[in-house]
Amino acid sequence: MCRVVDLQQAVLAKNDTTAHRLRTELAARGTAVVNLLSSPGSGKTALLERELVLARETGVPVAALTADLATENDAMRLARSGAPVKQVLTDGLCHLEAHMLGGHLDGWLPEDTRLLFVENVGNLVCPASYDLGETLRVVLASVTEGEDKPLKYPTAFGLAHLVLVTKTDIAEAAAFDEDAFRAHVEQVNPGVEVLLTSARRGDGVGALLERALNAANGAPVHRPVMAQQHHSTHTHAHAEPGEASHAHPHTHAGRGEPGAATEASGAMAQTRA
Repeated sequence: MCRVVDLQQAVLAKNDTTAHRLRTELAARGTAVVNLLSSPGSGKTALLERELVLARETGVPVAALTADLATENDAMRLARSGAPVKQVLTDGLCHLEAHMLGGHLDGWLPEDTRLLFVENVGNLVCPASYDLGETLRVVLASVTEGEDKPLKYPTAFGLAHLVLVTKTDIAEAAAFDEDAFRAHVEQVNPGVEVLLTSARRGDGVGALLERALNAANGAPVHRPVMAQQHHSTHTHAHAEPGEASHAHPHTHAGRGEPGAATEASGAMAQTRA
């Protein structure tokens, strides 16, 4: 067990260092990364397509990278927006890592890109533990998934800067309890903003783009309590020989918070076997 935990921590620490470097490089060229996490079928591709179209219409230089285990279906859908889009096939890996993202950006990402939206693999376990060098981490949940999702996946929801509820046009049919969902989000991530959206009706479309631009322009983002609690344990994670520590306090998975060890070690066992 100790060897598994040590390996997990080493992999995550290496990822943290790469993520910090990627964040610094992209910031120097004026690009902010928005990391989108959700379960499969949450509707994030539909919402992201609407946001990309709006960005193009308003003159915001955007691009999107979407990750899946197989098929290029999501990339083809997003490409209809007219924005630069790239599909990444993970060959069975259940999440993206910072070095994977960086490698796929070389020679592809347009220099003037202001916002890069990363549609992570549909999964609320593995992706939650990996910083991609993002400026904004967004978790989406559809009204059909149940109000207890934040409690079942505390790492994903607990480290989010923003939470979006999708498919609200069918909320009544799904008997979605908005108050209960908000209460559960507040329990794992006090103070985080929760927005309601419907890609089909257009409700809330533009809110994600607005929040992302604000973050890209330097506006403060929400700092999850879960991340702050473990800030001191992460300050060494980015340190390289001869380099001062430079933790990123609001995007790292909180190794050691309730539920995180089980989720992360389970993901490691699946993806590294």
